[in-house]
Amino acid sequence: MIRTLTARSLSAGASALAGYACSNCARPSVTRVVGNRRSLASIADSPPQSSALSPLVVPPYARLTSNLDKVRKALGNTPLTLAQKIVYAHLVEPDSTTDIKRGTTYLKIRPDRVAMQDASAQTALLQFMLSGLPQTTLPTSVHCDHLITAHSGSDFDVSTSLASEREVYGFLESASRRYGISFWKPGAGIIHQIVLENYAAPGLLMLGCDSHTPNAGGLGAVAIGVGGADAVDAMAGLPWELRAPKTVGVRLQGTLSGWATPKDLILHLAGRLTVQGGTGAILEYFGPGATSMSCTGAATVCNMGAEVGATSSVFPYSDAMRRYLVATGRPHVAAAADEALRAGLLVADAGSESSYDDVIEIDLAKVEPHVNGPFTPDLATPISKFAEMVKEKGWKDEVKACLIGSCTNSSYQDMSRAANLARQALSHGVKARTEFLVAPGSEQIRATVERDGQLGTLVEVGGKVLANACGPCIGQWKREGVSKDEENAIFTSFNRNFRSRNDGFPNTMNFLASPDIVTAMAFAGRLSFNPITDNIISSDGTPFKFEPPQGEDLPANGFAQGREGYAKPADGPAPELDVEVRVEQGSNRLQLLEQFSAWDGKEVESAKVLVKVKGKCTTDHISAAGKWLKYKGHLQNISENTLIGALNDFTGEVNLVRNEVNGSNGTIPEVAKAYKTAGVSWVVVADQNYGEGSAREHAAMQPRYLGCRLIITRSFARIHETNLKKQGILPLTFVDPTAYDVITPGSTVSTVGIASEKVPSSPIKVVVQRPGLETVVIECAHTMSVDQWEWFKAGSALNYIRKTMGV
Repeated sequence: MIRTLTARSLSAGASALAGYACSNCARPSVTRVVGNRRSLASIADSPPQSSALSPLVVPPYARLTSNLDKVRKALGNTPLTLAQKIVYAHLVEPDSTTDIKRGTTYLKIRPDRVAMQDASAQTALLQFMLSGLPQTTLPTSVHCDHLITAHSGSDFDVSTSLASEREVYGFLESASRRYGISFWKPGAGIIHQIVLENYAAPGLLMLGCDSHTPNAGGLGAVAIGVGGADAVDAMAGLPWELRAPKTVGVRLQGTLSGWATPKDLILHLAGRLTVQGGTGAILEYFGPGATSMSCTGAATVCNMGAEVGATSSVFPYSDAMRRYLVATGRPHVAAAADEALRAGLLVADAGSESSYDDVIEIDLAKVEPHVNGPFTPDLATPISKFAEMVKEKGWKDEVKACLIGSCTNSSYQDMSRAANLARQALSHGVKARTEFLVAPGSEQIRATVERDGQLGTLVEVGGKVLANACGPCIGQWKREGVSKDEENAIFTSFNRNFRSRNDGFPNTMNFLASPDIVTAMAFAGRLSFNPITDNIISSDGTPFKFEPPQGEDLPANGFAQGREGYAKPADGPAPELDVEVRVEQGSNRLQLLEQFSAWDGKEVESAKVLVKVKGKCTTDHISAAGKWLKYKGHLQNISENTLIGALNDFTGEVNLVRNEVNGSNGTIPEVAKAYKTAGVSWVVVADQNYGEGSAREHAAMQPRYLGCRLIITRSFARIHETNLKKQGILPLTFVDPTAYDVITPGSTVSTVGIASEKVPSSPIKVVVQRPGLETVVIECAHTMSVDQWEWFKAGSALNYIRKTMGV
């Protein structure tokens, strides 16, 4: 019997749309199965609110301190940095710890928490369902922030997403209820801002299915971006494996002033380190300048550590963090952290500077605003030199759009400083001369800046308020007014600017900057504008110059909680075991996963080189977002975008490869599917830092689904390399990077040395047969651990989990 719960039958506080209360909002329902009875339930059905003093939000400081004491003894009481303390305190077996070699030793870790956004949560939950477990074993949350397309404004865009994403939201909500997961509704906020406001805490170690999870380091946590399979390990209560990260200390002297912001610090650092300079390391900020920064400012810096490949980033516990915890309703966490600080857990040991693998010195007083881009976040240019760069490149001196917000820069302080500039402009009769889009990071931020007037000011100058969501930053932007092939410039306070990422237009140049610079650019409309030195013409024709913006880091009247429909869900709700998660047959959005086949125990023989990727190949190139986000829960459908952004060194074209079986040309997905159907094995050869960017595991699952078992590169980005291992793909790197050049069109690849029950020694020999040329043997290295080799043999990490659990 089917029963429909009408909007009238649901309490206003429970409705997913109650927070917006807009007259044009549809109220969709989603299908679930309860026992044998099929019924309809709104995604609004919420578990009871947990106590504000839930112990789940306080890290287990006593246990962590005890663990750390055991590790200290095992390591001979060597002085430890803050990052090392937090990581080692979370070891599963601190008693059996032996010598830890950073960059080499694999650690077994017990995280405190897992967070997932709605795009990555789909496959993570589909994988968790295969584990057979009745509930998650640690606090877990799902945040609906990626699937809302920016177009008409906040209320309309959320309403539209609730209709278009009904099936996915229903799946995520019902799965969350079934397995005891906190579910944050669409429009409640961006995952990393929500985590900072509610879950992050000093000394916490958490995993997040998003590469910008390290944002929580602004509150003293070690937060690490991972793929869904890693999250499943933690959710299932299994030890999570991490190669012991190196620790890079960033000593900060002085304080920021004037136009310089925390965003400029990380933009400057990205220019120094490059997109792979932090790979395999935690960036630990220390020194007097580290404690001078606001909590949300420190979070901005940690957030963009992902852009240099860092495993995580962390700031030491400070008074600014203490004040932020109190302001966000967590004085009990602050009190517990104070005690942990006194116990020595939340501070680096005296003399620990010798334990850093490298130290970078930065004087904050000398940091100036930066503009990074286009097309890569490490192309850093001080604002004082940017006009010269515009002239040298011959770019049109025009800015088409300015966008502030994103998980990187949507705090109260960010919005307040932007509004301060807007008020200055209004006092001279000036409004935005470009499209100006504003995305608050959370409902709490939106409600607070609305109450305190900043939001009204930004709207008055021409700003359009978007939903509390990722929107254009992740490519969810229905952009108008610019043709797809038109070269144009936008300024954003986002974290990434890969080609085509934001609007799908390949010639849009996204320049990353602080919200201050982005807002100032909106009033100038000129690409070469420098707000520190240049004038703007007021409405009466007289020139004026902006004063450096001002803004408080915390609201004087406290944070507003926002609309009722976006209230915080219970933390660690009891699983509703009678809720059966259902995926409709024939759905093109969701697809139950099938196990990947186990390895046959043989060497790879005469595998075709599907594509030899040249240059930068990010996870955006391997598994595009934007319009493809709707297929995140359907592996077969999303595999149609596999490597479509990759430049083939053999052809010199993007997404064009030769089918070596029949001699025809086709797209990369077309040829990969043809090989799979014909039973032809294939591999990918790639350049440096392959898989740079996000934590999206689809970039590993899709090639695996299409038949790939081996990828050889000059180097990998950390998260992507792990994701490949999780899905049963063997990642190899050239011992001699120039060996990349010996791979020629039509080459086939065979391995020598992987047909072993045990982890093969490194290097592994790879035999390359080249049409018309001599056969060459090259050496390749790997980083497989004992457990990871078991994943490969089983066909995937999930297969191995099921095997060990007897599922």
